[in-house]
Amino acid sequence: MPATRVGVLALQGDFREHIAVLRGLGADAVPVRRPEELSEVAGLVIPGGESSVMDKLSRAFGLAEPLKEAIAGGLPVYGTCAGLIMLADRIVDGIAGQQSLGGLDVAVRRNAFGSQVDSFETDLDIPAVGAEPMHAVFIRAPIVETVGERATALARVDDGRVVAVEQGNLLGTSFHPEITGDTRFHEYFLAKVRSRV
Repeated sequence: MPATRVGVLALQGDFREHIAVLRGLGADAVPVRRPEELSEVAGLVIPGGESSVMDKLSRAFGLAEPLKEAIAGGLPVYGTCAGLIMLADRIVDGIAGQQSLGGLDVAVRRNAFGSQVDSFETDLDIPAVGAEPMHAVFIRAPIVETVGERATALARVDDGRVVAVEQGNLLGTSFHPEITGDTRFHEYFLAKVRSRV
């Protein structure tokens, strides 16, 4: 059986790390920069980076509308950090003119934990991906301020703020599992992709 082809949005950010993790899990992971490449994948990861830059580039490359259509059509998509912001229906503190792709019934706040120097690591209980706590790395991370009726919170930090959400085929995390060696979120995402192939 051929490997499942999964795209990683490669306009900006740490897309190479996601490609490496997905390939390590047996997926045919490819960079996506053009609309025609998007049509060839069964799932998509939107990596961490700078959400406002990613937004501008996705529009400049003609990807924003095809991405919105694919999300609305049920394409499994996993967004980490900036990718979570891109998937959110509402951005609480976006820069002037910033747009998201939408799909996740959540409102997010950019850089909610502060600047780069306020980056931190912690262990999270995430029953959806297993009983063992997951070590999570937060780098200029967003926070999910409100979770709408259609979305489900998967993980919270100690103060109760939501840092992982799920809604149908969509997943979003404030943290970066692609850099910790714990592949459970990517495995969880690939299971969604393979269930639709």
